[in-house]
Amino acid sequence: MKNESGKRRIDSASKLIKASPRAIYEAFLDPEALVSWLPPEGMNGHIYEFDAREGGAYRMSLTYVETEHSTLGKTSEHADVVQGRFLELVPDKRIVQLVEFESDDPLFAGEMTMTWSLAAAPEGTEVTIVCENVPEGIQQDDHDAGLRSSLENLARYFE
Repeated sequence: MKNESGKRRIDSASKLIKASPRAIYEAFLDPEALVSWLPPEGMNGHIYEFDAREGGAYRMSLTYVETEHSTLGKTSEHADVVQGRFLELVPDKRIVQLVEFESDDPLFAGEMTMTWSLAAAPEGTEVTIVCENVPEGIQQDDHDAGLRSSLENLARYFE
C-alpha cells in the first residue's frame, strides 16, 4: 500500500533475545508457542489453521483482552483476523510471510510481507522484523509498539 508520498511503508523493529537461532526458529513453527508470544500486549491469539512449510498457510485471530481499548480492530471492533502464507523458511535464519488482514475497510486491505531475520550473537540471537507494504490504516506508532511488544513477549518466552 502506498502512503501519501507514493512510497510503500516499511516498519521494523529488532531485539537481542537470549536464546539460540534454532530455538527461536522453532518457536515460529510451533502454533502453540507462536500464539503464546506473538500477540502484542493487551491481546490474545487463536490459531484456526497452521501449515508451517514453504507455501503453507495459516489463519489466526488477535483479540483485545479489554473491551475498552484505544485502537479499533481491523476485522471487528475488538479483533484482527489474518490470513498468512509462508513464502520462505530458512532454518535458524529467516521466516518470510505474506499476510492479509480480513477487513471490509480498504485502508487495511492488501498484502503485507513480514520478514523475520535471526542472526546469531554472542549473547543470543538478534531478531529483526521488517514489515513491507504496511496497510495505511495501521497507525505507525501503534504498529511500532505492537512489533516491540511481540519481540518483548518472545524474549520472555525464553526466560
